[in-house]
Amino acid sequence: MKVSELGEFGLIDLLAKMAGGVQDKQLLIGIGDDAAAWKGDASIQLATVDSFIQGVHFPTGIAPWPELGWKALAVNLSDIAAMGGIPRYALVSLALPPQTEVNDVTALYTGMLELAKKHNVTIVGGDISNAPLVVISITVLGNSPKNQILTRSSAKPGELVAVTGHLGAAAAGLEMLNKKLKFDPPATTRFRQAFFKPTPRITEGQLLLEQGVKTAIDISDGLVADLNQICKASRVGARIDTDRVPVEPKVLAGFGDKALELALTGGEDYELLFTAGAEIIDKVKKATSCPVTVIGEITAGAGVTVVDRQGNPVDLGKAGWEHFTRR
Repeated sequence: MKVSELGEFGLIDLLAKMAGGVQDKQLLIGIGDDAAAWKGDASIQLATVDSFIQGVHFPTGIAPWPELGWKALAVNLSDIAAMGGIPRYALVSLALPPQTEVNDVTALYTGMLELAKKHNVTIVGGDISNAPLVVISITVLGNSPKNQILTRSSAKPGELVAVTGHLGAAAAGLEMLNKKLKFDPPATTRFRQAFFKPTPRITEGQLLLEQGVKTAIDISDGLVADLNQICKASRVGARIDTDRVPVEPKVLAGFGDKALELALTGGEDYELLFTAGAEIIDKVKKATSCPVTVIGEITAGAGVTVVDRQGNPVDLGKAGWEHFTRR
């Protein structure tokens, strides 16, 4: 069987079962959540790793090196944020074609270090090797001083589903770049910023934990796809009301009827998607300046149902990004 036949999530499940045979008394969460977690001497430790591959995760020839460095680190910091943790250290592995300009590599690190400085993250090592394409693999280590973490597996029927920020701008940015679409300067700037320089919600992740939230995930593969990961891990279902989804206003203005699709399935917004009771979500809203929007509810079924204003199911065609699927 080829990986294209098994699919990304099927492959993850297979490898998770293989790795799950190793028992570690201090390990709290292994493969299957946004980051691994284990109990250290004084606090829960967190670890996550992501690869950023030319032609797969960023368009060939149109990704500025500083912004590429920022984003490669941001996607890892977002995983730590989704656990309510504090990122501490990063290991950076670079695979580069021999003809790569040194100035481009230093520009890559400039963007990476700019974001690292904002969150007091130290790059402590890594590796560099030869490859036909640019591949950036970053491992981030962090911890949760409160000895609590957010997970995907604790959602319960009756809880509300909420999201930080606005959705769809990153997917709009990719559409703009790939199709060479033209927008006014403010929209162009917003879409590029959202795609190349996402803001990991580290402070918000810790705030969710402080206010009593137990379940969260970051939106990387798409709102529907990532909510489905919560449903799968928690063995519940969910309903999303399309008229409540906080679509980025500039995406609505620039993409019209396609805006909702970009918000629901586009991915790479790196906002936090979480579930909790109404009282806890009200406390979260009062404690943060970041927009927080309730978009649906956890149900006793299975999977994610998307409904319009009249309650009719909406057929999206796809839930979000998945590696190895045919397009």
